[in-house]
Amino acid sequence: MIQELFINLAAEFWLLLQQMAPWLLFGFLVAGLLSFFIPRELVERKLGGNGFGPVLKAALIGIPLPICSCGVIPLGASLRQHGASRGATTAFLLSTPQTGVDSIMVTWSLLGPVFAIFRPLAALVTGLVGGSLAAALDDQKEDTTTVAECRDDCCTTEQGSGRIWGALRHGLVTLPRDIGGALLLGLLIAAALSLALPDDFFAPMLGTGIVAILVMMAAGIPVYVCATASVPVALTLMAKGVSPGAALAFLITGPATNAVAVATVWRILGRRTALVFLGTVAIGALLAGVLFDALFSEVAITGTTHLHEMLPGWLENGSAVLLLLVLANGWFRRGHSGEAEEQIVLDSDTAAETVQLQISGMTCDHCVSSVKVAAESCQGVKQATVNLKQGTATIKGNGFETEALTTAIEMCGFKVVTTTGS
Repeated sequence: MIQELFINLAAEFWLLLQQMAPWLLFGFLVAGLLSFFIPRELVERKLGGNGFGPVLKAALIGIPLPICSCGVIPLGASLRQHGASRGATTAFLLSTPQTGVDSIMVTWSLLGPVFAIFRPLAALVTGLVGGSLAAALDDQKEDTTTVAECRDDCCTTEQGSGRIWGALRHGLVTLPRDIGGALLLGLLIAAALSLALPDDFFAPMLGTGIVAILVMMAAGIPVYVCATASVPVALTLMAKGVSPGAALAFLITGPATNAVAVATVWRILGRRTALVFLGTVAIGALLAGVLFDALFSEVAITGTTHLHEMLPGWLENGSAVLLLLVLANGWFRRGHSGEAEEQIVLDSDTAAETVQLQISGMTCDHCVSSVKVAAESCQGVKQATVNLKQGTATIKGNGFETEALTTAIEMCGFKVVTTTGS
């Protein structure tokens, strides 16, 4: 009995994996290229100033970027520190985690073209509305500061084959390393729900109206689920009777919000902006779900039902195997890589003073980059080494203040737990 259960679970898991694998691999490749065509430094430079222009640019830039809510918070804080307006920062924080080029590809593969088009449009609208409201409520004159030099691998000045290799490394190593665990967990949850619950299980309980949408919103707002991993869960919920509009509401609120994200926005942008952020996501998800059910419900269900026939079986199975190898490589590098992979060094000179900070909240390379930028922006810092696995930052330099370091890092949404050294 148990053996049969595991076999059925593995079969359901593989079915979902093979359907999304070709599109997700393509999304990873495009994401790697985007990381070089739209580097962090460029994003920071373009989002300063007041008015609607920076808000629009922030929302548009955020849509294709494959950054989940765990990574977008420190990046948004860095944008704010480097001159982005409050409205632009809010728009970026709203639009970016809801979707990305990889999640758009997966949405197309599992849920169909209607979902794949409507989802980024919803992200754009919520970003524009929330960013505009945050800008309107901000009665303080925005200042601009000099943008620190970007030292991410995506901001390299290499040309030709070196630049292409950097893009491939980012798309097929760094990104899978960041979201691989959440992606596999989402597939397992979807497979387990598919086996455990009968078809149309939720239909008599929730119906197809606003109640179902509100329930899915309530499930999505406090928890963390990345934009890509949420798609197979939404597909399974629809198969069990949840309306497409309610599934869309989950796809919006799950990636865009969680308790940590809201608390961090409150700290770096203020109480009013945090309320605007949360209210925009909630109202936007509700309206989007209602509109989607009214206009596209039947089309979405039909498109999802027949989507598995789009690609030949050999391509889906081969892509699934390749995807597992890519994810395994990323996991191996996360757990067993040497200093060159896990530590980012800003300067090799020996410094007189050394301080080690224990930092909580770092989950991916975007977090490492944000801590690095925050550390190097402090006066007197000559070398900063950030270790993601150990959750530490080792700072070397002359004349820097530990309190200033702590403040700069915590402004990025992290927490400095302990400080040791001179």
